[in-house]
Amino acid sequence: MTVALYDGMCVICNQTRRVVTALDWRQRVEWLDVHRWDEVAHRFPQVDYQTAMGQIHVVTPDERMYVGFFGTRQLLRELPLTYPVWLLLHLPGMTWLGQRVYRFIARHRYQINRLFGMPVCDDGSCKILG
Repeated sequence: MTVALYDGMCVICNQTRRVVTALDWRQRVEWLDVHRWDEVAHRFPQVDYQTAMGQIHVVTPDERMYVGFFGTRQLLRELPLTYPVWLLLHLPGMTWLGQRVYRFIARHRYQINRLFGMPVCDDGSCKILG
């Protein structure tokens, strides 16, 4: 099973989780909230907390890890309906563009939370790297 490590306090991350879960007919993706760090650290000791808080990490059954844009793109590969999008994201220039768009959204996700009236990690525990 593919495991997606995500920020459970992020509106965008949770919406992504809901959409992927709805489309995951074969139940191939398990979601693990990084705020449950004890479980994350136990199952994936190679993952650094600060990095995990900055962007999604997707671990495939063969234990390959995809981070950020590459993680999101890997999730699209797991779902029959989004496989064509996965293919499109491999066209020339899409990796360059996708990484920049992903980083922008990741850096501003708590500002986006505020727009939706959701809780924000003001204590510095949700540091965005990159």
